[in-house]
Amino acid sequence: MKIVMVFDQIQAGAGIKDDHMVPLGIMKGAVGPAIMMEPYLKAIDGHVLACLYCGDGYYAQNRQECLRKYCAMVEKIKPDVVICGPAFNYLGFGRMAAEVALAVQETGTSQAIAALSEENEETIAVYKDRVPLVKTPKKGGIGLDRSLRAICDLADALHSGDSVRISELQKEYCF
Repeated sequence: MKIVMVFDQIQAGAGIKDDHMVPLGIMKGAVGPAIMMEPYLKAIDGHVLACLYCGDGYYAQNRQECLRKYCAMVEKIKPDVVICGPAFNYLGFGRMAAEVALAVQETGTSQAIAALSEENEETIAVYKDRVPLVKTPKKGGIGLDRSLRAICDLADALHSGDSVRISELQKEYCF
């Protein structure tokens, strides 16, 4: 299974917390949380082709352009699944993750998932019935391994098209 990850500047290692204006970019292979996910990805025969990233401030100021470019890059790379996050309790990144996942899903190019913590309550309220939102702990919280495994299991189910398994995983791990 081919995977593309979507991160903010922090998760991608392209900037620090205060670097909100990092423009959209791409890195080949796994970086940041994608490296932590490798044991779970191996279990589902998943491989991260690329990590797309953008500062949450840049995204907020250039939302339509960024969504268009994210979708175009996904269409060019042709992954089976796009995983946006984990955004943890970063509110700007959480909103970006959910919006990008929905936009990718709506293009029909790829299945998409967003992952964020309950602190993103406004984003969850808007997107929980439109795109799978996997529950994660807040940054530094307990339960990250469980969340990373859930993200990978759901990606595998979406890729296989197993609607029963998708439904079960969403009930257990999603908002």
